[in-house]
Amino acid sequence: MVILFDLDNLPEDIFKIIFATEQQEIVAKMLIRYMMESGGEIGKSEMGVFAMQLHEGKLMMRGGEGRSSDGPLRISYNKRQFYDRILTPMRGMGLIEYDLYDKKYKISDKFNKMTIKIGTLWLREIERHRLQQELLKGAVRERLERKR
Repeated sequence: MVILFDLDNLPEDIFKIIFATEQQEIVAKMLIRYMMESGGEIGKSEMGVFAMQLHEGKLMMRGGEGRSSDGPLRISYNKRQFYDRILTPMRGMGLIEYDLYDKKYKISDKFNKMTIKIGTLWLREIERHRLQQELLKGAVRERLERKR
């Protein structure tokens, strides 16, 4: 998944950074809330129940979870699109992980670890270019001194 963001207009809400539409943000928040209410992890069948309830429009969004509506709002989201556009990207980015042994989805901190790793890779790239420039300047100085 590609995340594009503008440093000057970075929202405070992680879901606004990650997801393209407001409905995706709301569904992702509802999923995380659902998982947190279950101790941070849910089984494969519980995920299927959540997806089916979304598909059938049986889940209600609480006020403050997205839109500025005060009362609860019924949310409907296609089951296949839920897996393709919400769960799979969240797994791929490390926000949620699936334990094949326990057959459970768990909220994960791998996203944070990977963004730190990406930042470290960027710092290494900057340092590599700095060193190349210093070596190039040193080689140019040596040539000039030899010519004198």
